[in-house]
Amino acid sequence: MTRPTASSASASVASGDSAHTDRFAREHLPPPEQWPELRFDLPELQYPPRLNCVAELFEGALAGGGAERVAVRGEQLSWTYAQLLEQIDRIAHVLRGPLGLEAGNRVLLRGANNPMMAACVLAVLKAGCIAVPTMPLLRARELGTIAAKAEINAVLCADGLRAEMEAVDLPSAVKAKTLWFGAADGGLEALMARQPAGFDAVDTAADDVCLISFTSGTTGIPKGTMHFHRDVMAICDCFPRSVLASQRSDVFIGTPPLAFTFGLGGLLLFPLRVGATAVLLEKLTPETLLKAIEQYRATVCFTAPTFYRQMAPLADKYDIGSLQKSVSAGEALPLATRESWRQATGLAMIDGIGATELLHIFISAAGDQIRPGATGKPVPGYQACILDYDGNPVGPGVIGRLAVKGPTGCRYLADERQRDYVLNGWNLTGDAYEMDADGYFYYRSRTDDMIISAGYNIAGPEVEDALLRHPAVAECGVIGRADEERGQIVEAHVVLKQGHGASPELTAQLQEFVKGQIAPYKYPRAIRYLTALPRTETGKLQRFKLRTE
Repeated sequence: MTRPTASSASASVASGDSAHTDRFAREHLPPPEQWPELRFDLPELQYPPRLNCVAELFEGALAGGGAERVAVRGEQLSWTYAQLLEQIDRIAHVLRGPLGLEAGNRVLLRGANNPMMAACVLAVLKAGCIAVPTMPLLRARELGTIAAKAEINAVLCADGLRAEMEAVDLPSAVKAKTLWFGAADGGLEALMARQPAGFDAVDTAADDVCLISFTSGTTGIPKGTMHFHRDVMAICDCFPRSVLASQRSDVFIGTPPLAFTFGLGGLLLFPLRVGATAVLLEKLTPETLLKAIEQYRATVCFTAPTFYRQMAPLADKYDIGSLQKSVSAGEALPLATRESWRQATGLAMIDGIGATELLHIFISAAGDQIRPGATGKPVPGYQACILDYDGNPVGPGVIGRLAVKGPTGCRYLADERQRDYVLNGWNLTGDAYEMDADGYFYYRSRTDDMIISAGYNIAGPEVEDALLRHPAVAECGVIGRADEERGQIVEAHVVLKQGHGASPELTAQLQEFVKGQIAPYKYPRAIRYLTALPRTETGKLQRFKLRTE
């Protein structure tokens, strides 16, 4: 097979070979000239023109007697690969049969980490539709924005999350194609029971969109990142192959939601690629994660530095000797956290940086390649460099913009911000990094106003918008404040309307108000009251002055 090139990868958008009869995704991709350069330099990245990622994942997992191996474990049940495949196929029949969906339709997915949520995501992809996973904590207003931007055609939602979903103002046609799973009256499961157990994967093109993952921009307006079937396979064949060295005997566990690409890859796609086991658990705390590692004899853990920091002093209370690899991503990994975890467990932390735009981790290091303080080196399959603000590469010891290219890259759903993310073929992640003479990359800060708290990306303007809806708030500015426990916390600087006075009671009221407007993890953990906000002569908020107060 001829190796795809950057130009051929872009040109295939117009090839007409798509399996999608609904052309929405193709028509809303950015123009090919705005794409990053895509590189497929490794033998394992040579994918055929026709590819359904779920069919490909299971073909390898089922080989050599893999059907009876445990694929996913949850709190209430576990499925072998054969059983998981049966659930996927029945759901796929529901999508294409009773729901009447066609290839290329978008399905909004909503559920906590459990086997049924995993089966739903995979069924959407196998059926030739496009998955739009959403965080369980999102509120109706946020869900409505995502649903409208992706022009969704159907919804699969956990019954326990029904309230916020029902509050979304969806078109009647979409409401008619909304199914609840885990419901007392049967819902999705009742329809599944009437479907056949086998489903032939839709013969999708390798560059058919299969996933639209939303990430907050610094403005708070969500960006849909569009990923192909071949992108799903590429992330499985880069970081877990080269850095993790995953194998069939591994048991994966962790905290990131499947709606995060960090969780989707680390807790579902990566284990499936090698025929390993995924443990999917809901509402984990540091204590219950340690207990679960002990119970399920997990070998690979994915979570954010905040969790590792909190687990370290508790680790000796549990038998976690099965754990062989611990992966940290989602926020900067402090040296103190890395060292406390090593002292508590004997494990050297595998740090990594990824981005929703590139789907998963592209810089990391493991084992003897780890250098404390550094994120690592580019994962095989990816290239990285540091650019100055004119877009020129700079040498070692200079802080600049992190730029990355590889087999995956940014393609926003109908969004002008595509022009900001891609420069001269490079993906600009929004991170300030420094590279040393040996090619190791060191995180220094964000280059935008994104707040990263306990692994969550939070846009300050979105929190500001929520606060401004409160009748006591005249104006406000939200920033990230350094915090030893969470990396950063959301800090709001509030100017009150006349007749309202600052008080602990009002602070608590404002915090609860924000939790009711947007996902609770975005609420301001600190609120400062000012008589006026610092602004330029043109009225622009000077956030840098808030940070120095």
